Amino acid sequence: MNKVVANSEDAIRDVPDGSTIMIGGFGLCGIPENLIRALARKGTKNLTTISNNVGVDGYGMGLLLAAGQIHRHIGSYVGENKLLEQMVLEKKIDLELAPQGTFSERIRAGGAGIPAFFTPTGFGTIVADNKETRDFDGRMYVMEHALKADFAFVKAWKGDKWGNLVYRKTARNFNPMMATAAKITIAEVEYLVEVGEIDPDLVHTPGIYVKRIFQGEQYERRIERKTVRPVVGC
Repeated sequence: MNKVVANSEDAIRDVPDGSTIMIGGFGLCGIPENLIRALARKGTKNLTTISNNVGVDGYGMGLLLAAGQIHRHIGSYVGENKLLEQMVLEKKIDLELAPQGTFSERIRAGGAGIPAFFTPTGFGTIVADNKETRDFDGRMYVMEHALKADFAFVKAWKGDKWGNLVYRKTARNFNPMMATAAKITIAEVEYLVEVGEIDPDLVHTPGIYVKRIFQGEQYERRIERKTVRPVVGC
């Protein structure tokens, strides 16, 4: 039952080329930055990544992008990554964009064992191209397929040795859904505690979904775009 591994390198030891990986985070908030750095060092290639965005230049998933490790990405936001824009225009990466609510539900459906669902979002746009559409009660819907992965990299605030996880505020974002939708979920946490130290009522991701867990070595917690209110008056 003890799922603790020594570090990020040990956690990703068997991630092969060609893997499909879900990576938690919204912008730079709640990203598993230690796992991403370890994967960049490992050099695993030909990856399909599923994440809200692809980090920024030189940080987060931007490291994988710069190293040429990602060949396909599924997400909902291009973000502030100029390299991604360039690679898409030069056809060096296959990019699939999905409306954010649809993206979220596709991941949730993957974890719940639901192969597909219908949504009105995207009907009449290029999002619906080559997809089945159907009328329900006079409104047109688009069929979307669930998303699943070989691995899910998630980041939590606190976890115990059995893999029970607690996320902190908006850093929760896509992490809990992704934890359910992969064959192997790897969690990095800021605080690794003994079993029993987390109140069961506070657990966001039950340990049954988590295969490996470790305490992250280093957290930078960058802000994607810092915005401050201008000073008014004296």
